[in-house]
Amino acid sequence: MTPFEFRSKVRNGQFREPTAGHCGDFAQANLAILPKAYADDFLNFCSLNPKSCPLLGVGGLGKWDLARIGSNIDIRSDVPAYYIYRDGKLAEERASLHDVWQSDFVVFAIGCSFSFEQMLIKDGIPLRHIEQQKNVAMYRTNIKNKAVGPFGGNMVVSMRPMTAENAIKAIQLTARFPAIHGAPIHIGNPMEIGIEDIGQPDFGDAITILPNELPVFWACGVTPQEAIRAAGLSIAITHKPGYMLITDIPNSTLECPVGTYN
Repeated sequence: MTPFEFRSKVRNGQFREPTAGHCGDFAQANLAILPKAYADDFLNFCSLNPKSCPLLGVGGLGKWDLARIGSNIDIRSDVPAYYIYRDGKLAEERASLHDVWQSDFVVFAIGCSFSFEQMLIKDGIPLRHIEQQKNVAMYRTNIKNKAVGPFGGNMVVSMRPMTAENAIKAIQLTARFPAIHGAPIHIGNPMEIGIEDIGQPDFGDAITILPNELPVFWACGVTPQEAIRAAGLSIAITHKPGYMLITDIPNSTLECPVGTYN
């Protein structure tokens, strides 16, 4: 299935599930939609926190299409589930934004770690949440973001259990793709980054970690969601964690030349 065909299924209400494992050769995107009054601060926030908020595209004022990342995209209906925040609180979950769209909205598409999962699988690294048809486990941490205006807070991470051998391979592979979060930010003891109970994720589903495995943590696109929630804006919209926008961007085009990535 092409990304356009997949988005068409979402738009028509035929797909309302987490997007991990779908259209694996193409980049998936986290979503943030804010009033123009906050757009400049949020853009700077993303620039200062590139591990968590690698920007793939920014929309025009009031525009719901992002031609840079895909043809015939309608942000109002092409994501399987949306969260709407009002005054910093999750007010509702929606399948469409047509009724709440505002002429001053600005759309931000942010890189997602789901994008590199197909590459890990092709490299022989199994991913348990995909095997078990679960959403990836995500956790709040004690790692502080660089604050801009009302946006700050702490990093959120996604976790995938791996053997030590596979963790090394995953580091080598994902480091080449900073636009989709790049290399992991932590491996091993979750308490070192403020996660007290690995069995109780803050978002997504709990994933079993076998005795011969280590938890491997990547910066996560839920980080800007948490920053937006904490900012207490009168209205802000994000995707539901794990329910991403599928873009037309081939993952292979996001690889950086050797020596230019962190």
